[in-house]
Amino acid sequence: MGLFSSFDISASGMTAERLRYDTISQNLANIDTTRSADGTPYVRKTVMFQEKQNMDFDSLLMTTIGQVGNGVKVTSIVEDTSTAMKKVYDPSHPDADEDGYVLYPNVNTVTEMTNLIDASRAYEANVTAFNGSKSMVMTALDMGK
Repeated sequence: MGLFSSFDISASGMTAERLRYDTISQNLANIDTTRSADGTPYVRKTVMFQEKQNMDFDSLLMTTIGQVGNGVKVTSIVEDTSTAMKKVYDPSHPDADEDGYVLYPNVNTVTEMTNLIDASRAYEANVTAFNGSKSMVMTALDMGK
């Protein structure tokens, strides 16, 4: 394991959680968007993560032994099509259908706030790990004086 591998792992986690945080914020900002650019209601988005795969020999050996991970990367941002859209009766709304119902986005405030707290805690955990690694490196450098 290289000296700076732990920094790379923590940094990749912070970057991924930041994108997740931004996506959740976008969902909350569009909670009442009934018409997007394509004319349909906004659809909730989620971020998909995957472990990074480094193929140099040291990383492959350490991963096989089970001692070290390689960090995380964002593979995609996908639309949540499994959650139903909200159908609200409002015949005066400009986006109402012929029966007077308006389709609102499938964004649930409680779910999004829970995910936001989860992303915030994961980001904080990566910052703590980064600072711990930094502290160990600084201590090792001080011992070399």
